[in-house]
Formats: sequence, C-alpha cells, structure tokens
Amino acid sequence: MPALASRQNAVVALRFGQLAAMGTVAALILIAGVWASWGTAQHVMLTKGRERGTMTVTRCVDDRCTGPYRPLSDGSTARDRVVLDSEVAVDKGRTYTVAVKPGSDEVVRTGTGGLLYAWAPLGGALLLASMVVAGGLRLPRLAWALGGAGFTLLTAAFVTL
Repeated sequence: MPALASRQNAVVALRFGQLAAMGTVAALILIAGVWASWGTAQHVMLTKGRERGTMTVTRCVDDRCTGPYRPLSDGSTARDRVVLDSEVAVDKGRTYTVAVKPGSDEVVRTGTGGLLYAWAPLGGALLLASMVVAGGLRLPRLAWALGGAGFTLLTAAFVTL
C-alpha cells in the first residue's frame, strides 16, 4: 500500500508541475502580446493631450510612408513631413486620421482601423496561447475562447484596414 500512495503522490506532483509550467507559458505569451501591442495602442487609445490630425500619404519607401500633417487638435502644429508605418495598409494619395508619437515625427493611425491594428500582436498571442492551453493545460473550452478571440481580433483588423 505505501508504494501505491507514493506513486499517486508522484503523479499528482507531476500533474501540478505540468499545470504550473504550461500556465506560466500561456501567461507569458499573453503578457508579451499586450506588451507588443501597447507600444502603438497607447497612442491610439489615450489621445487626450496628444497631437491629432490628418496625414496625406505622398510617398512610400521601405515600409514607411511620408506626407504632410495637418492638425485637428488644439496645440498641434502642422508639419511638412511625418512618417507612418506602411504596413498599416495605406494608399498613396489618401488622407488618414493620425496621432503623433510624442517627441518624434512618427504617427499612428487612429480610429477603428488603427485601434484594431495596434492590438493585432495580442490577437496572435491569443491564438498561440490557445494552443498551449489546449495541449498543455487540457482546457478545451478556454482554448476555444482564446483562439476565437484572437481570430476575431485579427480578422476584424484585416477587414477594417
């Protein structure tokens, strides 16, 4: 009997270790997704006190588009040239609403498209974490919820941009 009890304790300890390890991995993936998204999302979501305006894309080279900036918010100054990451699906000649990153000439798209694009890294992290939750934690409902949320976020960003 003592051998059976010791074996059961070992199985419980191993299962707990697996849950702890996979839970930590899933949490780190999600934290990394939020961290990667927040660098851009903060400029899109927290616009109070930031320079906001419009940018007309005049040139795109090496994944960066440039053009003149026209202010819409109080305290914002017009600029002859600002830089926008061209991976945000922009078209030359079109005008986009943007927010200026403080202390730079870089801008990020605002509005629904800009917000969804900013949180796209979190969408990828949700998809990846769903695989860890399904396989490592063996929690299929939570995995489906995470995967569905990630898929929805990425699809919405793709459709709006």
